[in-house]
Order: sequence, then structure tokens, then C-alpha cells
Amino acid sequence: MSDARRGERRIVFWRHGQTLWNVEQRFQGHTDIPLDETGIAQATRAASLLASLRPSMIVSSHLRRAHGTAGRLAALTGLEVLVDKDLRERGGGEWEGLTRAEIRAGWPKEFAEWEAPGGEAVTGVADRVAAAALRWADRLTGDGPMVIASHGAAIRLGVARLLGLPEELWPALGGLGNCSWSVLAEGRKGWRLVEHNAGTLPEPVNSDDRPDAAPAAT
Repeated sequence: MSDARRGERRIVFWRHGQTLWNVEQRFQGHTDIPLDETGIAQATRAASLLASLRPSMIVSSHLRRAHGTAGRLAALTGLEVLVDKDLRERGGGEWEGLTRAEIRAGWPKEFAEWEAPGGEAVTGVADRVAAAALRWADRLTGDGPMVIASHGAAIRLGVARLLGLPEELWPALGGLGNCSWSVLAEGRKGWRLVEHNAGTLPEPVNSDDRPDAAPAAT
């Protein structure tokens, strides 16, 4: 990244490629959905760009959509894909597998707050993703960044926590499109956001993130 100083730690948070449930606007959460053909192509394209950064480490969620995305980068770099379950997506409780239209109709109040019955609290997700990122960053050697393959809501919440943003400002950090990435670099005063939702042109984001971050369900 152009403004990252040599020798500082960098983390590339990379969202997985598209799945059928993304297209259908279904809440994926912890459900293990694979990439579809478009997602595989997205991951292949993005991997060719990220490989030019000469990453030193690749860490992934255990869920197939993230691990499959990470595998495309591993094939180009020769790096092992390390797995950490704490990088998984926010759990959706009773909403997993349902479309946004079904969620809106069945739980209008909870939909407005984007709080799934039986699902994970945003603070818990932010804590576990940030802690996992720091754990692996402490093992980072070499000049290249660490690439973390994860999920839309998990990345946004983890990044917000690492940046030290107060919870009321977390919604100001927008979501990530499929196979887009955000980059954090460590400076003298902590982590700073270098890039966000890079790798695609601006377009609606379809993920398990808040409903105002996605196109209206049809």
C-alpha cells in the first residue's frame, strides 16, 4: 500500500467471493455455504492482485466460502492457509437461511435493529475477530502483509474494534462487496485504515451486515 511505511505490520481483511445465498439475499451466518461460479472467478481475480503485495501469511475463517477464497491466493503464493474459527461470520440464530424479505416480515422490530433472535451480539463478534487478528499479527514475520479471508459483517466489526471506534460510530464504516478488501496498517498510535472496500467499483453491498447496507429485497 502506497502510504504504508516499510517495516510496519499490515493486515488485509479480504471478504469471500459470492455465494448463491448472497445472490438470494439469505442470511448465511455460520452456515457453511460454498462459493458459486461467480465467487470462484472473483476470488481468482482478486488473488492475482493481492499476490502482488507478496503477503507473508494467509489466515482464514474455517467456513468454505472464506477458505476457498483464501485458497486461490495460496495457490499463487505457495503459502499455507492457516485456519481460525474466530474469523467466522456473525451468527444469525433463527435467521440463518432466510431471505431479508422473510426476516423483515417475521421480525420487523428486530429487522430494524438487525438483531437476530439467538444470534451473536455485534460486540462479541468485534471482540473475537479483533483478538484473532492481533493473535496472528503477533506471529507475522517479513515485510509482506497478513491476509485474512473472512466475512462482511465480521470484517467490518473487527476493523471498527481495531481502530478503537466507539460502538455508536460503527455504522459509519460501510460494508464490503464480495472479494473486496480493507487494509489496516500499524502506526505509532495504533492501527489506521489505509484502504476500505477496495477492489471493486462502488455498488450495493449484499452481506449479513445491517439491512441499510444492502439493496432492498425483491
